[in-house]
Amino acid sequence: MVNNAGLAIAGAIEDLSIDEIKNQFETNFLGVIRVCQTVLPEMRNQGSGLIINISSIGGVMGIPFQGAYSASKFALEGMTEAMRIEVKPFGIRVVLIEPGDFKTQFTANRIMAKGFHKNSVYAGRFETALSLMENEERNGKDPHQLALLVEKIINQPNPKVRYTIGKLEQRFSTLYKRWAPSLMYERSFMKYYKLR
Repeated sequence: MVNNAGLAIAGAIEDLSIDEIKNQFETNFLGVIRVCQTVLPEMRNQGSGLIINISSIGGVMGIPFQGAYSASKFALEGMTEAMRIEVKPFGIRVVLIEPGDFKTQFTANRIMAKGFHKNSVYAGRFETALSLMENEERNGKDPHQLALLVEKIINQPNPKVRYTIGKLEQRFSTLYKRWAPSLMYERSFMKYYKLR
C-alpha cells in the first residue's frame, strides 16, 4: 500500500488559520493513519505486507512559508518510524520515501493561506521564497524515477526505514542538516531562499 495523497498550504505561520492547518494535517497525516488502520488488520492476518508512506524532504527540514506542510510531514516521519517497529513482528514492512522536487501538479495545486495579503509583513520574503520553490518544482525530476524506486522497495525483503530521492543538492541538504551545527545550517538555508 502506497500513501501518496497530499496537499500543500503555503503561507507564513502567522497568516495561516487553525482551520487551514487542520486541513493540512487531515490530508497529509490523519489521512495516512486512517488508510494504515484500514489495511493493517488484513496484513496482520496474512502475516505480511508493505506500507510505503510518501513523505518529503520537507519532512526533515522546515521549509519557510511551508511550515504547515513541513509539520504534517515531520509528523508522518515520526509516526512511520513508530509504526514500523510496532508491526515488524507481524511480517509487515513500513518505509518512508522523502522526495525532493518532481515535475507534478503539486505546484499548480498549492493552496495559498487565506490570511496572506500583499500588505503582509511577510509578503516580499514569501514571494521571493515561493518563486524559487515553484521554479525548482517545475524543473524537478521525472516522476518515473520515483515509480522505479517504489518498485525497487517492493522487491526488497528488508527495505531501509527511509529513502531520499531527488536532485543531488536536495538530497545533500538533508545530510547537511544532520551534520552541520544548527545555526550554520539555518544561515545557509536562509541564504539559499534569499531570506536574509
